[in-house]
Amino acid sequence: MSKYDYVVLGSGPAGRRAAIQAAKLGKSVLVVDDRSKVGGVSVHTGTIPSKTLRETALNLSGWREREFYGHSYRAKKKIESADLKTRMAKTLDYEVSVLEHQFARNGVNTIVGSATFSGPNSISIVQQIDDRAVDTIVEAEKILIAVGTQPFRPHGIPFNGTNVLDSDDFIQKPRLPRSMTVVGGGVIGIEYATIFSALDVPITLIEPRASLLDFMDQEIVEHLIHQMRDRGIALRLSGEIERVDFAPDGSPICVLKDGRQVTSELALFTAGRMGATTRLNLEGCGLEADARGRLSVDRETFQTSQPHIYAAGDVIGFPSLASTSMEQGRAAACHAFGEVTSGGDHHNPYGVYAVPELSSVGLSECDARTQKIPYECGIARFRETSRGHIMGMDSGILKIICNRETRKVLGVHIIGEGASELIHIGQAVLNLGGGIDYFVENSFNYPTLAEGYKVAALDIWNRL
Repeated sequence: MSKYDYVVLGSGPAGRRAAIQAAKLGKSVLVVDDRSKVGGVSVHTGTIPSKTLRETALNLSGWREREFYGHSYRAKKKIESADLKTRMAKTLDYEVSVLEHQFARNGVNTIVGSATFSGPNSISIVQQIDDRAVDTIVEAEKILIAVGTQPFRPHGIPFNGTNVLDSDDFIQKPRLPRSMTVVGGGVIGIEYATIFSALDVPITLIEPRASLLDFMDQEIVEHLIHQMRDRGIALRLSGEIERVDFAPDGSPICVLKDGRQVTSELALFTAGRMGATTRLNLEGCGLEADARGRLSVDRETFQTSQPHIYAAGDVIGFPSLASTSMEQGRAAACHAFGEVTSGGDHHNPYGVYAVPELSSVGLSECDARTQKIPYECGIARFRETSRGHIMGMDSGILKIICNRETRKVLGVHIIGEGASELIHIGQAVLNLGGGIDYFVENSFNYPTLAEGYKVAALDIWNRL
């Protein structure tokens, strides 16, 4: 039996950051992952492959150049499924090699195997060695559960691995269908719907709720919806799936409860995700997951109901972002071994890697109204900036919300090219307690899209 100071279950963003942090504190660390290569959901089926797919689609389709050269412009005339896979394979190999090097450099041990709790401090790890199962028991002083999530599969849907797929099935073997139905209008569904729309695939998006992305500023979301409809994406809001039938040629038919039907070559279900905790035998350590497989933790320390067992990342639920998962993992490792942390920033940015990108930090208009904060908004349209015109941007906005009385920034919301990069300027000013005067009084490189901050701030200044 081996003993470690820290055993981390999962090697995604939360697990890797926690493991390296603990190693830097001089602790013996073991990372256990049931995949053949480290990286977790983020590297293999989530963040990295889907964002690589997006970049591939935009490059091959010539999407960014169409405002100049016309909507018929294509960088590659005939795009095939193989084109989507090549870049993803290269990116995955690179990410895995970087992570393996980080673990080796910091003395983090790794085991490929399936982990289950055999006691509060003991973990059984089953490895496949030379076609036989080998069971190893390890003891740990502290444990972090960072196993991530898996797609939620609605009951009664005939997933077949061919043309009725969940997001993990699809990204592992991406293909370019003649038409696609995306079921679920959350972050993952909107990303896939808009990515394949950029590749000229006819898309129908079905969402059971009456709105999309309720956690973001609705003016930004309305801008996205307008662009989606303008590109021919069919939105079926308030559409609940009753069943999936198959046409004579095998094509899936999504039948909605209100009688509407949608037929396409491929149906992609992105109906949320659930914590991948079912195989951990949580009863063995005194823990219990909720109906979606998620664990409850103290959001300051990331301790579960068992003080020596921590959980971080997507397995604890919202916001389920790679960026926040990394910081959660680091904070959990620091707390486990008595290291003081700063508590992190107060405003985390959100990014939706749709086409176009959306990114947000701080309060939305709805938040400000709910909190009864007197506020004002300013807008910059990218097409009215010199850099936006140079880039051929026909759409996209940068919105600043500020307190009318103090002039301090309350929130920034962006849709358009580079939104997930631009948001960090607003994040810095917001977290440092800055106001719109910062943008008004300071110069920005010209021409840049970041100049939109000055334009939006001047818009507010004029209103005030």
